[in-house]
This record gives sequence, structure tokens and C-alpha cells, in this order.
Amino acid sequence: MNHFKSFWLIAILALVVVSCSDDDDSTTTPENLEAGTLAGGPFNFTVDGVPDMVSGITLDNFTGQGDVQSFVITDDAKNILGLPPTFEALEGVDFDGAGEGVCYIYHITYQTGLTGLETEQNLDDLDGTFDLSNFIVVNRGGLNAGMLSGGPYEFVVDGLPDMVSEIALDAANVTGDNQTYVITDDAKNILGLPPTLEAVMGVDFDGAGVGSCYIYHLTYSAELGGLEQGGNLDNLTGQFAVSNFVVVDRVGLNAGALSGGPYNFVVDGMPDMVSAIALDETDLNGENQTYVITDDAKNILGLPPTLEAVMGVDFDGAGVGSCYIYHVTYTSGIEGLEQGGNLETLSGSFAVSNFVTVNRNALNAGILSGGPFMFSVDGTADRVSGITLDETQLTGSNQGYVITDADLNILGLPPTLEDVEGVDFDGAGIGLCLIWHITYEDGIVGLEAGANAADLDGFFALSNSVSVYRNPNAGVISGGPFTFQVDGNPDMVSGISLDSSAATGSNSTWVITDDQGNILGLPPTLAAVEGVDFDGAGTGVCLIWYMRYEDGLTGLEMGSNVDDLEGLYGLSNSITVTRN
Repeated sequence: MNHFKSFWLIAILALVVVSCSDDDDSTTTPENLEAGTLAGGPFNFTVDGVPDMVSGITLDNFTGQGDVQSFVITDDAKNILGLPPTFEALEGVDFDGAGEGVCYIYHITYQTGLTGLETEQNLDDLDGTFDLSNFIVVNRGGLNAGMLSGGPYEFVVDGLPDMVSEIALDAANVTGDNQTYVITDDAKNILGLPPTLEAVMGVDFDGAGVGSCYIYHLTYSAELGGLEQGGNLDNLTGQFAVSNFVVVDRVGLNAGALSGGPYNFVVDGMPDMVSAIALDETDLNGENQTYVITDDAKNILGLPPTLEAVMGVDFDGAGVGSCYIYHVTYTSGIEGLEQGGNLETLSGSFAVSNFVTVNRNALNAGILSGGPFMFSVDGTADRVSGITLDETQLTGSNQGYVITDADLNILGLPPTLEDVEGVDFDGAGIGLCLIWHITYEDGIVGLEAGANAADLDGFFALSNSVSVYRNPNAGVISGGPFTFQVDGNPDMVSGISLDSSAATGSNSTWVITDDQGNILGLPPTLAAVEGVDFDGAGTGVCLIWYMRYEDGLTGLEMGSNVDDLEGLYGLSNSITVTRN
């Protein structure tokens, strides 16, 4: 378009405007609203429970245009938080109550009819004629407790003072009216409140025992609830901030870990030493160390100071039982660590390792099986057979067999089982013999015929015994068998005779049993036997025996069974009485 055409277009538009104005009864003069320029800030407040107000804000270049003026406070997303109408109202706003964040302060001028200008609305949604100034920033920062550096610290709880050092606080961003340090356990329970770093570094952490402590720096304003020893950091109330923490680990004394064994020795007069014991010292700590040897009740038998000394101990000298080897670490002042004391009653700062077992076993003579053997002393040779020795647990340098009487008097010392089975027990007369296996070491005293096994002295062990009964001979009876009819008429035996030419034994009796060996009667003489009325016993079978026996026999009574007799006795052959 050329300049000429432009001129005419402008002229025409002017005529249209003039024409429209002439037709309107009221005249409106358009205005360009100007909210002015705010100056002041930015403001930086700490949210700490203490009121924070702005001041010194000024408004320039505001022409006064617009029906209404106000200040507008928004957050950083332009959400409207407040509409203080005047400078006085603006400077009365407590920004601490808004919490942490950023506020913006605007000045607004607008014409009547503006919509959207209310709290909880957004500045971008205003509709109408208005103008906004620039904004002033209000930064609402949280309390800042700074940054701690140092550690982590690891102390051994050993009765010696343990203090931290070289802890530092970066206070560049610290805010808040009040500061302190807080020491807690690992559950944030408050153990102490040292007010300064110097006080923190004066705390003896050894006294707190095994566990972990945490050191914090804390800043707060106004009144703070729960900040006291015995409280918990998670239960504080009020405006405060907590720094990072520094860890103090309080570890117990560690005596290391022993390996080796278990050791099994035979108490036989020969020296027995352990070997190949090792101590894993990876976690070992403590000023003093020693080894402790105890019995199975933890009574202290010895305190060898080194592993070399431990491996020089002769455990054979302690006799039969079990020993336990421990490693102990401790600090000065331990009590009870002495021979004759007990590991359970030690007091002071110490730690005990695991133990290595040393079993001191007695000599083992094995286990005999066979018998019992029942022989009749009748002039005929009587020899045992089928005896065996279980040697599974057998120990000892020397072996043999011992034959004793019931009072342990030594009758013979056959060296082998073959020799035992060659012994004629009939020649020993009536009595009880006991066969034992013996294991022993050189130097045994009293192992000879005619001595008593109870008097043996030295290193030895006896097995269980096998019994050999050398019983009396009851001779031979003859007569019968007898058969009676149970009819109410007396039935007596007769014509029984006894050949006692070879009989032996101090006492005698006749024995009547049923066919199961149950004793029905004990007639003392043959005449008494022939006086028994068998008809009264009813139908069945009776057996008549003659018996010779020695004093001390038990079980010889009516109602007992001959199989349960205990002692030295002999029964003859039996005569049968059948009662039909």
C-alpha cells in the first residue's frame, strides 16, 4: 500500500470514530493502568517459630489509576496466599507461618469487575482490567543445623576412657537461635546433650557399654519439647533442625577364635600334649592376653601365657575327665583370673574365646560276652567256651585275663582267651568264679595269683565279668515214673532211692515242682517225699528232685521257680509223677 492510500484509510477510520462518538450520549476515555514498581528485599527468613515480617518495601511509578489497589502474596506457582490491602497490612504478615518455601509480593491496580482475585485462586486466572507490578521475593528457609564431619569412631569397651576427636561442624549455613549437640543410641534415645564440641570431645564413650552412639548437631528456636536425657529424638516437638550424624561404635573385647581338637587322650601315665591349636586373631583386641585351662565346671587349672606353653601341658597328669582350653583378653584390673578360681566369677573388662576340648579317658578293657556258666563239681573237668571280647574301645599297652572268686581274690591270670578256655573250673571246688579282661600299663602292682584285684595299683582297667558257677553235685535219684488217677484216694510214691556217693554241698533238700519248674513243695527228707499225697494236687505232672546247696541261696521257697534261684546249688535228675 502506498502512502496516499494509507493516509485516506486513516482519515476514514477517524471519521468513523467521530461519527460513533457523536452518536453515544456518554464519553469514555480509555486508560492504561500502571501498578507501579516495587522495591525492597529479597527477604530471607528462617522458619523457626519466630514471626518474620517484611519492611522497607516502597512503591514507585504508581499513577493512581484504577478503581482498587491491593498487594498480592503468592507462592512460587502464583497461587494466591493473601491480599493485604495496604502497606501496613503487608508489613503485618507473618511469613514464618507459611512454612518453608518461596513467596512473591505484587502490587495490583484494577477496575471494578475483576474476577479471580481471591485466596486459593491463581494469579494467571484473573479476568478483567488490571495491572501487576513486579514482584519481591520472600524466601522462607528451614532451620539448618549445619554439617558434621569426623569418624566413624570404633572403640573397645575395656574400662579405659574413649573420647572422640577431630569432629568439626560446618556452620556456614547454620540458622536458629539455639544450638546444642545430641548423643543418642541406635534407637535415637537421648543419652546426653553436650552444649559444645569441646563438651562432646570430653564424653567417655567407654562407659556406655557395647553398642553404637550417634552424635548430632541440633538447632532450634523458641521453646522445644522433648529435648532431654531419656527422651527420643523422634519425639521432639517445636521448630528445630538436626544435622547429619557421626557414628561411634563401641565394640566389646574380642578374644579371637580357637581351632583344634577335640583331643582324646588315655590316662595311662604317658605324657599327653595337644598340638595344632591355632588362634584366629583377626578381630582380637585388648591389652592383655592369656590362655586358660579349666575342668568341665570351669574351675581354672592353669594359665599358660602362650600357645607354646599350652602345647607343653601334660594333660595325662590331670586324671580322667575333660579339660577346656580358652583364650582370654582383658584390661588391667581383672579379678579372679588365677589357678583355683572359676571362669564364671571373673570380674573386670575381659572377653573369652570359644574353647577346645581335651578328653582324658580312662583305660578301656573292652567288653566280655558269654556265660554265665553253670558247672557241677563232680570230679569231671569243666571248661568255658564261646567267650568273646569286644575290642572296639580297647586301649592300653598290656592285656590279659584275670580269674577271681566272688571276693575278687585272684585265682589265675590266663594271658589269652584260649588259655581261659583251657582252665578246669571243677578243680576249684564249689564256689563262684569271675572272668575279667584287664588292660594296663607297665608298673602295675598287685597283679598276681593270691592277691586281690581290689588292691591293684597303677594304670589299669577291668572289663565286665563273666560268671562261672561251680555248683554242688546232688547225686542221682531213681524210681518211678509214677502214674496216678485223681479219684479222691491218697496217691503216694514209694521205692525212690538216692545215690549220693558223688554228692557235694553243705545243705540238702527235696524239691517238688510242676512241669514248668514252679516249686510246689520242699520236703526235707525222702520219707517226707513218700508221705506227699499227690492226689490232692489235681491232674497234671509233678517232678521230684534232690538238691544240694550252699548257704546264701535265694529263691528256694514255695511259689518261686527253680530257674530264679540265685546262689550255688545242684539238682539231681527228676522223677515224673503223672496225675490223670
